[in-house]
Amino acid sequence: MKKIALALGMLLMTVPFANPARADLTHRMTSSTQLSVNGAYTDASRIGSTYTVSGNNIKVASSDDHFGKLLAPSGTAASVLDPGTYDINTAGSAFSFSESFTAGDAVNTIGSGVDVGSGVVADMPAFGETLTMSGGVAGTLAGTILSSGVTTVTAGGAGTTATGQFVTELQLR
Repeated sequence: MKKIALALGMLLMTVPFANPARADLTHRMTSSTQLSVNGAYTDASRIGSTYTVSGNNIKVASSDDHFGKLLAPSGTAASVLDPGTYDINTAGSAFSFSESFTAGDAVNTIGSGVDVGSGVVADMPAFGETLTMSGGVAGTLAGTILSSGVTTVTAGGAGTTATGQFVTELQLR
Protein backbone atom coordinates (compact mmCIF):
# COMPACT_ATOMS: atom_id res chain seq x y z
CA MET A 1 0.00 0.00 0.00
CA LYS A 2 2.93 2.22 0.77
CA LYS A 3 4.28 1.67 -2.71
CA ILE A 4 0.97 2.66 -4.28
CA ALA A 5 0.80 5.83 -2.21
CA LEU A 6 4.40 6.67 -3.18
CA ALA A 7 3.67 6.09 -6.88
CA LEU A 8 0.50 8.17 -6.66
CA GLY A 9 2.39 10.97 -4.94
CA MET A 10 5.08 10.95 -7.63
CA LEU A 11 2.44 11.05 -10.34
CA LEU A 12 0.64 13.99 -8.71
CA MET A 13 3.93 15.91 -8.49
CA THR A 14 4.53 15.61 -12.28
CA VAL A 15 1.00 16.69 -13.34
CA PRO A 16 1.66 20.44 -12.99
CA PHE A 17 4.63 20.12 -15.36
CA ALA A 18 2.77 18.18 -18.13
CA ASN A 19 1.69 19.98 -21.33
CA PRO A 20 -2.03 20.68 -21.49
CA ALA A 21 -3.93 18.86 -24.23
CA ARG A 22 -4.91 20.98 -27.25
CA ALA A 23 -8.13 19.59 -28.61
CA ASP A 24 -9.78 22.51 -30.43
CA LEU A 25 -11.71 20.55 -33.04
CA THR A 26 -14.64 21.79 -35.10
CA HIS A 27 -16.61 19.49 -37.38
CA ARG A 28 -19.45 20.90 -39.50
CA MET A 29 -21.71 19.04 -41.89
CA THR A 30 -24.27 20.93 -43.97
CA SER A 31 -26.70 19.85 -46.65
CA SER A 32 -28.59 22.15 -48.98
CA THR A 33 -30.76 22.16 -52.07
CA GLN A 34 -31.44 25.05 -54.43
CA LEU A 35 -34.36 24.96 -56.84
CA SER A 36 -35.11 27.65 -59.43
CA VAL A 37 -37.58 28.23 -62.23
CA ASN A 38 -36.76 30.79 -64.91
CA GLY A 39 -39.30 33.57 -65.31
CA ALA A 40 -40.81 34.45 -68.68
CA TYR A 41 -40.19 37.90 -70.07
CA THR A 42 -40.61 40.05 -73.13
CA ASP A 43 -38.62 43.16 -73.95
CA ALA A 44 -40.22 45.14 -76.77
CA SER A 45 -39.23 48.49 -78.22
CA ARG A 46 -41.34 50.55 -80.56
CA ILE A 47 -39.62 51.81 -83.65
CA GLY A 48 -40.56 55.01 -85.43
CA SER A 49 -41.27 55.44 -89.12
CA THR A 50 -38.26 56.50 -91.18
CA TYR A 51 -37.79 57.62 -94.76
CA THR A 52 -34.49 58.33 -96.49
CA VAL A 53 -33.81 59.40 -100.05
CA SER A 54 -30.59 60.12 -101.90
CA GLY A 55 -29.41 60.42 -105.47
CA ASN A 56 -28.10 62.70 -108.17
CA ASN A 57 -29.55 64.01 -111.41
CA ILE A 58 -33.08 63.48 -109.97
CA LYS A 59 -35.82 66.08 -109.54
CA VAL A 60 -39.49 66.17 -108.56
CA ALA A 61 -41.80 65.78 -111.55
CA SER A 62 -43.56 69.14 -111.19
CA SER A 63 -43.68 72.16 -108.91
CA ASP A 64 -46.56 70.60 -106.96
CA ASP A 65 -44.66 67.35 -106.34
CA HIS A 66 -42.17 66.37 -103.69
CA PHE A 67 -39.74 63.66 -102.84
CA GLY A 68 -41.30 61.10 -100.48
CA LYS A 69 -42.31 62.39 -97.06
CA LEU A 70 -43.78 61.12 -93.82
CA LEU A 71 -47.30 62.20 -92.94
CA ALA A 72 -48.17 62.88 -89.31
CA PRO A 73 -50.25 60.10 -87.83
CA SER A 74 -53.65 60.42 -86.26
CA GLY A 75 -54.31 59.07 -82.78
CA THR A 76 -52.05 56.11 -82.00
CA ALA A 77 -51.18 55.19 -85.61
CA ALA A 78 -47.64 55.24 -86.97
CA SER A 79 -46.50 57.79 -89.54
CA VAL A 80 -47.15 56.78 -93.14
CA LEU A 81 -45.25 57.46 -96.37
CA ASP A 82 -46.52 59.89 -98.95
CA PRO A 83 -44.48 58.78 -101.99
CA GLY A 84 -43.15 61.43 -104.29
CA THR A 85 -43.12 61.76 -108.05
CA TYR A 86 -39.62 61.86 -109.56
CA ASP A 87 -38.04 62.59 -112.87
CA ILE A 88 -34.55 62.61 -114.33
CA ASN A 89 -33.13 66.11 -114.28
CA THR A 90 -30.90 65.94 -117.39
CA ALA A 91 -32.01 63.33 -119.88
CA GLY A 92 -29.19 61.17 -121.22
CA SER A 93 -26.91 61.84 -118.22
CA ALA A 94 -26.03 59.34 -115.52
CA PHE A 95 -28.24 59.29 -112.45
CA SER A 96 -28.59 57.43 -109.17
CA PHE A 97 -31.55 57.16 -106.86
CA SER A 98 -32.19 55.34 -103.61
CA GLU A 99 -35.03 55.51 -101.13
CA SER A 100 -35.93 53.52 -98.04
CA PHE A 101 -39.03 53.47 -95.86
CA THR A 102 -39.50 51.68 -92.53
CA ALA A 103 -43.05 51.61 -91.21
CA GLY A 104 -43.10 52.39 -87.51
CA ASP A 105 -45.12 50.78 -84.74
CA ALA A 106 -48.51 52.03 -83.64
CA VAL A 107 -48.98 52.73 -79.95
CA ASN A 108 -50.63 49.83 -78.11
CA THR A 109 -53.36 50.66 -75.66
CA ILE A 110 -52.43 50.45 -71.99
CA GLY A 111 -53.07 46.97 -70.60
CA SER A 112 -52.59 45.22 -73.93
CA GLY A 113 -49.45 43.36 -74.77
CA VAL A 114 -47.94 40.42 -72.96
CA ASP A 115 -49.87 37.54 -71.41
CA VAL A 116 -47.90 34.82 -69.61
CA GLY A 117 -49.33 31.64 -68.11
CA SER A 118 -47.47 28.60 -66.74
CA GLY A 119 -44.20 29.96 -68.09
CA VAL A 120 -45.54 30.28 -71.64
CA VAL A 121 -45.74 33.66 -73.35
CA ALA A 122 -49.21 33.53 -74.91
CA ASP A 123 -49.03 36.81 -76.82
CA MET A 124 -46.82 39.83 -77.01
CA PRO A 125 -46.76 43.25 -78.57
CA ALA A 126 -45.93 43.22 -82.28
CA PHE A 127 -43.24 45.88 -82.14
CA GLY A 128 -40.28 46.36 -84.46
CA GLU A 129 -37.82 45.00 -81.90
CA THR A 130 -39.06 42.20 -79.64
CA LEU A 131 -37.10 39.71 -77.53
CA THR A 132 -39.10 37.01 -75.76
CA MET A 133 -37.93 34.33 -73.32
CA SER A 134 -40.35 31.59 -72.41
CA GLY A 135 -40.25 30.83 -68.71
CA GLY A 136 -39.72 27.52 -67.00
CA VAL A 137 -42.37 25.12 -65.85
CA ALA A 138 -41.78 23.63 -62.39
CA GLY A 139 -43.43 20.31 -63.21
CA THR A 140 -41.90 17.69 -60.89
CA LEU A 141 -39.05 19.95 -59.67
CA ALA A 142 -38.24 18.96 -56.08
CA GLY A 143 -35.44 18.65 -53.56
CA THR A 144 -35.30 16.80 -50.25
CA ILE A 145 -32.81 16.36 -47.42
CA LEU A 146 -33.37 13.41 -45.08
CA SER A 147 -32.27 13.40 -41.43
CA SER A 148 -29.66 10.83 -42.47
CA GLY A 149 -28.08 13.50 -44.67
CA VAL A 150 -29.20 11.98 -47.97
CA THR A 151 -29.95 14.75 -50.47
CA THR A 152 -32.08 14.13 -53.57
CA VAL A 153 -33.14 16.44 -56.38
CA THR A 154 -35.77 15.75 -59.03
CA ALA A 155 -35.66 17.41 -62.45
CA GLY A 156 -38.48 19.72 -63.39
CA GLY A 157 -39.70 20.94 -66.74
CA ALA A 158 -37.91 23.20 -69.22
CA GLY A 159 -36.20 26.27 -67.76
CA THR A 160 -35.55 24.78 -64.30
CA THR A 161 -32.43 23.95 -62.29
CA ALA A 162 -31.96 21.82 -59.19
CA THR A 163 -28.74 21.62 -57.16
CA GLY A 164 -28.07 19.38 -54.16
CA GLN A 165 -24.98 19.82 -52.03
CA PHE A 166 -23.36 18.18 -48.99
CA VAL A 167 -20.34 19.87 -47.37
CA THR A 168 -18.23 18.55 -44.52
CA GLU A 169 -15.66 20.75 -42.82
CA LEU A 170 -13.06 19.64 -40.30
CA GLN A 171 -10.99 22.28 -38.54
CA LEU A 172 -8.14 21.61 -36.10
CA ARG A 173 -6.35 24.30 -34.09
